[in-house]
Amino acid sequence: MKLFYRKYGNGPVLIILHGLFGSSDNWTTIARHLSSDFTVIVPDQRNHGQSPHSEIHDYESMRNDLHTLVKDLSLEKFFLAGHSMGGKTAISYALKWPEMLQGLVIADISPFRGDDTVGTEHSYHTRILQAMLSLDLDKIPSREEAESELKKSGLPPKIIGFILKNLRRTEEKRFEWKLNAPVLLKNLNNIMKPMDRNVDYSSRISGFPVIFLKGSESDYLPAEDYPGILHIFPAAEFIEIPNAGHWLHADNPEEVIKSIKRLLL
Repeated sequence: MKLFYRKYGNGPVLIILHGLFGSSDNWTTIARHLSSDFTVIVPDQRNHGQSPHSEIHDYESMRNDLHTLVKDLSLEKFFLAGHSMGGKTAISYALKWPEMLQGLVIADISPFRGDDTVGTEHSYHTRILQAMLSLDLDKIPSREEAESELKKSGLPPKIIGFILKNLRRTEEKRFEWKLNAPVLLKNLNNIMKPMDRNVDYSSRISGFPVIFLKGSESDYLPAEDYPGILHIFPAAEFIEIPNAGHWLHADNPEEVIKSIKRLLL
């Protein structure tokens, strides 16, 4: 699949992958700040933003989408960063094509995330997608009305604001969702699926810097997963981003920018 992407700056190439419900738009501010040190490529992953929709949504397909983009850009080596779902895509890519990478940043997600929390998180993401799908967009005259309707779901205002970034007007002046909510709901098990802790990842990945960022107020990257991560990435460095939850790039962009720049040290 050919992904839509945004490009900023000059220098060594850094590709940033957004998370579930996100898009390249969410990383514009950080990409621009990094553009003096990197050529920053920010794609929309499949079923998000301006990229094509597909009935298939899993980490194999997303890493293959990324590899298609890498080949289209004629990249020999590049830096890779990913947040949440994008982080798991980046890990999947690193396991398949480690020779392509100069450095890796995984933002607030564990590859093993889901073992003990999949039920709670699956239910929460289901609730978000069902709230989106419950809106009759043909009868929504404004963003304010869409926000008012979403508030009835009881979702936090911060989440509602994030969701509404996916709402756009068509040429016919009606609203539509940019992301493919029905397919994401159908494939939520694939998105939430963790790596198997019991698999022997004998081909340990090294030779480039690996940084895992954890939001100080988030539990998506628990300390008990560090040993398993170090088994796969023995040189991994763990950095806590202060005053940040799961969307650490929005909560504390300055520290995220500083941490990504460590790839060049």
